[in-house]
Amino acid sequence: MKPGIHPAYGPVVFRDKAADFAFLTRSTLTSDRTVEWEDGHTYPVVDVEISSASHPFYTGTARVMDTAGRVERFERRYGSRGGR
Repeated sequence: MKPGIHPAYGPVVFRDKAADFAFLTRSTLTSDRTVEWEDGHTYPVVDVEISSASHPFYTGTARVMDTAGRVERFERRYGSRGGR
């Protein structure tokens, strides 16, 4: 590897505020904000919108889309064009 062209690689805390979940890993991402971790050290923290703790695929809380009901509701609201 060439020296001086790669970003710094170090410990970072990724925090999912929606699920109140955080994990410590190594990354090239960094942040100005910091958080004190369970081990007593301070690490940069990166807030994410979704993680394995809040993603429907991993949590099993996926909603089934009712497309037939949506079509019927649309036809009730706006009517159908039957004759064209």
